[in-house]
Amino acid sequence: MSGAAKTVERATQDETALELLVHGVGGTTPEQMLGDPRTVRISGDDTAAVFRRTEDADAERRPDDYRGKPVPEAYVWCNLTSGNGSRALWLLLLPFMVVNLAHWMRPTSRHRRRLVRTYGLLVRLTGLTLTVLLVAAACEVALDLTAWQCAGTPECAADRAWLGFLATDDAGHGGWWSQPGRRLALAALLPSALTGLLWYLSHRTWSAYESQQPLPHQPDPEEETSRTALGRPGFWYGRRLVARLRAAHTAAGLLTVAAAVGASAARHDRRAGGPVLLDVIGWSLHAALVVGAAAVVWVVCRRGRSENRLDRKLDRALVRRLPLAALAVLVLTLLYAGWTRPGWRSEGRLPGDATFGGIALVQGLLIIALAVVAHSLYRTSPDARTVIRGLGGPAVAMLSCALGGVMSGGGAQRVSDWLDGTHGSIPGPPVLLTWQASVIPPLLVVVAVLCAWFGVRTLQRKRREMAKVAADYADEPQDTTRTRRIAGTRARAALTDRAPFLVGIIAAVTLLLGAGALIGAWCTEKAPAQAAQGMPDVVEGAAETSQALGSWLIGFGFILFVTWGRRAYKDASARRTIGILWDVGTFWPRAAHPFAPPCYAERSVPDLTWRMAAWTRSTSATGGRLVISGHSQGSVLAAAAAWQLRPSVRRRVALLTYGSPLERLYGRWFPAHFGPAALTSLHREVDCWRNLHRPTDPIGGPIGLRGDCGPQVDRAALKDPLAYGRTEDHPLPAPILGHSDYQSDPAFAEERARLLARLKAAVPSPRPAETEAVTPAPADPPDTAG
Repeated sequence: MSGAAKTVERATQDETALELLVHGVGGTTPEQMLGDPRTVRISGDDTAAVFRRTEDADAERRPDDYRGKPVPEAYVWCNLTSGNGSRALWLLLLPFMVVNLAHWMRPTSRHRRRLVRTYGLLVRLTGLTLTVLLVAAACEVALDLTAWQCAGTPECAADRAWLGFLATDDAGHGGWWSQPGRRLALAALLPSALTGLLWYLSHRTWSAYESQQPLPHQPDPEEETSRTALGRPGFWYGRRLVARLRAAHTAAGLLTVAAAVGASAARHDRRAGGPVLLDVIGWSLHAALVVGAAAVVWVVCRRGRSENRLDRKLDRALVRRLPLAALAVLVLTLLYAGWTRPGWRSEGRLPGDATFGGIALVQGLLIIALAVVAHSLYRTSPDARTVIRGLGGPAVAMLSCALGGVMSGGGAQRVSDWLDGTHGSIPGPPVLLTWQASVIPPLLVVVAVLCAWFGVRTLQRKRREMAKVAADYADEPQDTTRTRRIAGTRARAALTDRAPFLVGIIAAVTLLLGAGALIGAWCTEKAPAQAAQGMPDVVEGAAETSQALGSWLIGFGFILFVTWGRRAYKDASARRTIGILWDVGTFWPRAAHPFAPPCYAERSVPDLTWRMAAWTRSTSATGGRLVISGHSQGSVLAAAAAWQLRPSVRRRVALLTYGSPLERLYGRWFPAHFGPAALTSLHREVDCWRNLHRPTDPIGGPIGLRGDCGPQVDRAALKDPLAYGRTEDHPLPAPILGHSDYQSDPAFAEERARLLARLKAAVPSPRPAETEAVTPAPADPPDTAG
């Protein structure tokens, strides 16, 4: 080695390096991450912050104390998803979160921008139908079941003292509020308040989570034109699109309430031959509803987000005027419905019960169209690792519609049973909701068969793994029980790779059963048990059993949902457990539904980017060497933050990932953003990258880059457990760690030391020729507004 090279190596070893630790799903404490009970926050707030050990607080001023070892820092972001009790309200937003995921699951495409935009448009329209469905379900409970049916039926209202001022007697007489229109106007406050709550949560969470601006973008001579979309300046700052969609969905909710209230009054006026003035007002309000609905659809269809720049522009006139106009239409409708109409009585169900059928039909058509577009995109750039051959997005969108149906149908069924009791005096919810509940038992039979099949395949894999375990620990005395336990853990961990098949089958069966329920409800206009009367005994018995079980199951699901929400509100540990779901589901920006839970990455990615940029710039004190160490979901945040850095800075950063779902989950389910081309570019652009994984880990896995890149990133699978039997180093049986505690493996410290030794200070060294692998041709840039 030359004298100059020795001088550079010695200078690099003397300079202070930083190890930035990022935890994974479920969260942890800074004391656990840093292995010290004494920690201090050096940056951030109560929601997300960077911590150090107390003794490392002034590490930059004492570089001599950190020769040969990095300064550890912990970035703690778990409060973004499992903080205070208001997070329990996010359970209400589950279907919205799922449909937002579908937006980002589109396949990789080449030169098909129109198809990309069509894909995004179809998902956004599906999200709009979910908002209408949720508000329509609230209208069904408050307006139809409570104000129209129960309050208008003396037998039902007699058992509900709180409905006394709304009730009518057998002759149709009552107090001032007993007129149907006034009852509906009063009950409309509930779905209107729900819409207002959704608007408030969306606006408040955007201010708290997604208003963090990324690093200012400055031209860089090393800037690459093929950079993945996650590295674009505006990717993590979608203020304009969220604001536009929030205005449109809020207006859609208010217009849905107005339609539910005004339709019955308008129909009565047309049938009864009432005053001409009321008839004119009714038609005018109907026209206003049509215009408002057209404006909402137009806003949802428009592209409103740019990833190539920081989009600070806000359409204030649209964002303010559209919801206010919808609110004005609602207020006028309530006044119109409350007008005195002698002789008007509420009978049967509230007019407009075909709304749920229309929503279901539109959702089915949108899902089918989305599948066609997704398949066309997949054919332009097929990849065997993409789940369900590119149909992951349509399958997940179908599941979001099913979740919305369960929530709406379950709520309506339980409220109807509670109001009516055993009297049978009110018609109950629309027939379609009963049909939808009745298809749940057949769906569960399919799920049970699939689970049994997975169980058989898992047992078969376990037998194969037993031979591999014996080979991995060939020098150890064999213990059949220990071998079986290790092999079983490996076999169960492999079930993650079979999840796409399960999701695809369930989505397809749900679509077919939903279509059957819709056809059955429209053709018979009767509940399944009534429609099957006169048929063979087998068919009649199956229909009765399915209807009874379906009603019970959908009610049980709704009660379980409410129970989880109540527990999460009161219990921090339960809230943290539910937060794990949000850790995975809310990584992506709200591009398809503004009422989805907030995107924590729009706060955490700028946090990490600013921290890394600040450290690498302070080369006089630190040399700018940095290893960002991410576990599980933290590795996804680390990769996203690295992409946001300028190329010249990115080459002074090393990436250490462990238990990482970057390829196993994100690469396969979100191929347009984490596919092979994107991950290969990340390997090329950072100084160095190493990934640790275990065969017992159900979440993390190898990155699996093609060619020579693969071994450069992935270390051979770590042994788990570290010792098969008792040894001097492990006098007690070593645990099977699976997805946790990677830092206890000696390989972790070894790989971290190698990364630090390779990193150079201030100016990145030329990359070795073998690491400059040829990547696939870049795909068309994704359009989040699509």
